[in-house]
Parts: sequence; structure tokens; C-alpha cells
Amino acid sequence: MIKKILILVFITLSIASCTSSKDIVYFQGDPKAKTDTASAAKESKSEFETTLKSDDVLAIIVSAPDPLIAAPFNLPVTGVQKGGEGLTSAVGQQQLQTYLVDREGNINFPVIGVIKVAGFTKEQVVANLIKELKKYINEPIVNLRIVNFKVSVLGEVARPGSFTIQGERISLAEALSLAGDMTIYGLRHEIVVLRDINGVKTYNSVDIGNPNFINSPFYYLTQNDVVYVKPNNTRVKSAAIGPNTTLIISALSLLLTTIALLTR
Repeated sequence: MIKKILILVFITLSIASCTSSKDIVYFQGDPKAKTDTASAAKESKSEFETTLKSDDVLAIIVSAPDPLIAAPFNLPVTGVQKGGEGLTSAVGQQQLQTYLVDREGNINFPVIGVIKVAGFTKEQVVANLIKELKKYINEPIVNLRIVNFKVSVLGEVARPGSFTIQGERISLAEALSLAGDMTIYGLRHEIVVLRDINGVKTYNSVDIGNPNFINSPFYYLTQNDVVYVKPNNTRVKSAAIGPNTTLIISALSLLLTTIALLTR
């Protein structure tokens, strides 16, 4: 009787432990297609450009051969106080003021006035600014940077949270690595990316197990994207196991052991 019970337990554990590699491995696919996929990925990466959005915070610096001529087109630099309140004379590191893109997608630029930036790439905005500045300055140079670029990663990852990106481009795989990678319970084939597209919140499902994912518009994340890794069935079912379920299983185990001892 005991032998039969042990065999039954072994079979049950074996079935429960069977997990397909398709549920775990990233970037799966036919090895023969690797060359074509890599070529397409290279083209996709080269074409990616960051598009500005409402609520972006921009640092824009205008320079020219004559710094005095460029000065009116730059926001004033403020001093950061140090030493606590009341020590107004102690000025520490200087801080460059920034532009906040409003709900209409505009910024108010010195001298030039209101400029539409949302919906345009950085390169397009810089080109437009240079065009306007040439009316006042010879050989203007514009340096534009998004200073609030961040993404958030939630769900079945080791370290969920929001991450500020020093650059202005990050892939979904890189964002997951910042969060400590997905846990073994993360659903690889239905990663959710919440994204604001032209003021509309969108819900997008991404299969990171598919090798063609590298050609997806969600291979690179945009500023303020939210990534959610869904739990797989194993995690969902384990969440239903509470103290009562554990007690019932313990009681059944004790009962089976007692029956086995009595029937020897």
C-alpha cells in the first residue's frame, strides 16, 4: 500500500514539474531565420527616433559663436541653495531651468514664443528651432535633451519600480533587466505595455518569446511607458492556497499515512 502511495505521489510531482521551454525561453524561433531577422532588426533600430510628448521636461541650450547674442534665447540659470534655510547667501551648484511641454504639446520659447513640439522627433524640433533662430543668430547650435525619461516595470519581476533613464532610448529587454528580470512565474508571451500615443492611453500585448519581437514597435520603450508582466497559471493557482488549504492537505497526508500503517 505504501509503495502504491509513493508511486502515485511520484507520478503527480512528475506531471506538475513538466514545463515546456516555450514558456520560459526568450526570443525563440527557427535558427535558419537568424540572419534575416538580425538584418531587419538592424534597420528597425536605425529608424527608431524618440518622439516628444505632453508632460515631457526638456533642457534646451542655444549656443552661437558669440555667446552674448545667444544669451536671450536661453532660460536663466538659477543657483541651488546649500546649508539649509536662512542661508540665502550660500549658493551651491547652478541648475539649468527646463521647459515643460503643456497639454497642447507646446513650449514657450524665449523671444521666439510658442512652439509646437509634441508629436515631433527631437531632430525635427531641433531643426525647427534652428530655422527660427537663424532669423536672429548666425550659425546657431541647439542642444535638446529629455530630462524626465523614465519607465515603470510592474508584476512578476524581481525588483519592480520606476527607473529614470540617462539616455533617451531603452529596449523592453533592457527595462526588464533593470527590474532584475522576470521571475520564473512571469508570462513571457503576454507582457503588457501601457503607452500614451497622441494623448490616448493604449494597452498593448507583447510576446517576448517570439523572435520577431525585435522588429516590434514595442522593442524600444518610450518615455513614461508602463510594463506589466502577468503571472502564469502556476502563480495564479498558488495564490489561491491559503491557511485552510494547507491544513486540509496536511490532514489528508496524515490520514493516508495512518491508513498505510494500519493496513500493513
